[in-house]
Amino acid sequence: MTLAHQHPIPPSPMPEALRLLGDETRWRLIGELRWSDRQVGELCERLDLPQNLVSYHLGVLRQAGLVRAHRSDADGRVLYYALDLAALQRQIQSISSALALPTRAAPPSSMDGPVLFICTRNSARSQIAEAWLRHLSGGRIITRSAGTAPASVQPLAIQVMAEAGIDIGYQRAKRIADVIEPAPAVVVTVCDLAREECSATLDAPLCLHWSIPDPVAVSGSESERLAAFRAARDELRLRVEGLLGLLPTISINPN
Repeated sequence: MTLAHQHPIPPSPMPEALRLLGDETRWRLIGELRWSDRQVGELCERLDLPQNLVSYHLGVLRQAGLVRAHRSDADGRVLYYALDLAALQRQIQSISSALALPTRAAPPSSMDGPVLFICTRNSARSQIAEAWLRHLSGGRIITRSAGTAPASVQPLAIQVMAEAGIDIGYQRAKRIADVIEPAPAVVVTVCDLAREECSATLDAPLCLHWSIPDPVAVSGSESERLAAFRAARDELRLRVEGLLGLLPTISINPN
């Protein structure tokens, strides 16, 4: 068979995701936000870029739906920028589909030390994150959670995790002092207030922040409150899945 008679390869237009992600500044911003939610000033400092450039490219990423902003629960003047992992996955999948690439799920990781999730009351977000990591890692990662001012675990947190087939009814709120041994390898604050309170005292090889809206703060009908807890549950699952993908890329020794 001559080349002229071979079956033609259909042309594949360049996915918009490649144009969006192909910019070096946007790629660096995504790489930084892949690890932790950040304020604009933090992004400028960590990437050594001027604020006008960072703000412009954050605007492009927000318009594309890849980055969202959340006003801090600790200080209403502060905005945290977070990567929308589900939207990023869709963009990556569009590139993969265009090239017909095979996909393979990353296996769970093991670690030398625990992962500790912290929020203010240790009543919802940190409890949910703890349960997700334990579940999604198949129990291979030691997982803890604690609060700066612990309170009882929220019944709606128990309910929405039960909907996902995970029982957290046995989990209890704890003080940070109760869970610092063995020393954590990774600390993740999932509450803006906790980040402000703990930022100067957190001592771990890797400290991350996820600016997750507080479902407990939502008022209204039972269905509205339940929707807020479900949203937090689903967002935390995405964040934990993302963390599991990152952990194999680094070496952490808490000792």
